[in-house]
Amino acid sequence: MTYGAANLNDDGAGPKSTLASTVYHQLRDDLLGGILEAESKLRVEWVVSKYGAGASPVREALNRLASEGLLGRHDQRGFFIMPISAAELEELTRTRCWLEERALRESIAHRTAEWEEQLVLALHRLGRASRLSPQNNLSSLNPDWEKLHRVFHRVLISACRSQWLVGFCEQLSDHAYRYRQMASDSESAQRDDLGEHRRIAECALDGNADGAVEALINHYQLTAAMCMERIRQSESLKSVAGKAARARR
Repeated sequence: MTYGAANLNDDGAGPKSTLASTVYHQLRDDLLGGILEAESKLRVEWVVSKYGAGASPVREALNRLASEGLLGRHDQRGFFIMPISAAELEELTRTRCWLEERALRESIAHRTAEWEEQLVLALHRLGRASRLSPQNNLSSLNPDWEKLHRVFHRVLISACRSQWLVGFCEQLSDHAYRYRQMASDSESAQRDDLGEHRRIAECALDGNADGAVEALINHYQLTAAMCMERIRQSESLKSVAGKAARARR
C-alpha cells in the first residue's frame, strides 16, 4: 500500500511528524503482512536505510509500533519483531471473541436502518471480491479483499456506541491478520468463507444476537485452528532442522 505524505500528518505537527507517520505505516504494513521475519532485530540504522528516513522519525515510528504490541523492545538493545506462537494465537483468539461478542450484541441491540444498509452493502462487496491474490498464484490474501473484509467486520460492530470498544477490536484484528497470512492458501480450500460471513450478517440483520455471536465465534475459531496447524508444522520443521544441524556437528 502506498501512503502519501499529504495524508499522513496525523497530528499536524509538521514535516518530522509526517515522515515518522509514513515510516510507521510502511513498516506496520510489512510487519502485519509477514514481509519481515519474526523474532529478527530491527536496528535503527537498517530501518533508516530501508525506508529512507532519518533516525529521529524512525525511532518515533518504532516506539509507536512497540506501544501497539507489534514490536518488542529490549532495554538498551533496541527493537525486535514479535514472534509467532501458538500460545499468543490462543490468547488473541479468546480475547477477540470476548470483546467482539459484547460489541456485536450491543450493535444488534442498537441497530438502525442505516447500519443494516451498510452491512448488506459490505457483504455484497465482499462477495464480489476474490479472496486470494491472482498476482501471487493464489497463495496470499488479495489486498482488495482484505480491505473489504475489514470493512465488513468493522460495520458489524459499528453500532455498539463505544469507539473505545471498536478501537480495541480493531487492534486485535491487526494482530490476527499476521496469523491469517500464514494460512491464506489453505483456508479457502477448506471452508465456505463467504457463507460464514453471510450467516453472521443474516443473523445480525434478523436481530438474532445469539446466532450472530455463535456464527462469528465459529468463524474466528476456524481461522485460528487453521493458523494453529501452520504454526505446529513450522515448529516441527524447525525442530527437525535443529536436530539435523546438531547431528552434523
